[in-house]
Amino acid sequence: MRVEVDAPKCVAAGQCVLIAPDVFDQSEEDGVVVLLDETPTDALHDVVRESAMSCPAAAIRLVVP
Repeated sequence: MRVEVDAPKCVAAGQCVLIAPDVFDQSEEDGVVVLLDETPTDALHDVVRESAMSCPAAAIRLVVP
């Protein structure tokens, strides 16, 4: 799995950070999503999927081979 974020779409809700803090963070300036791990391990795939589904702005995209 590869994770992509569309930072301009982000509304800084922070749901992704609460669900998957090893993969996502928020900018201190404006709260916009910061991607920490573009290719998370298999153990994190479930929380990354949950983060993508929970994003109110649909700013997280998952690319699955």
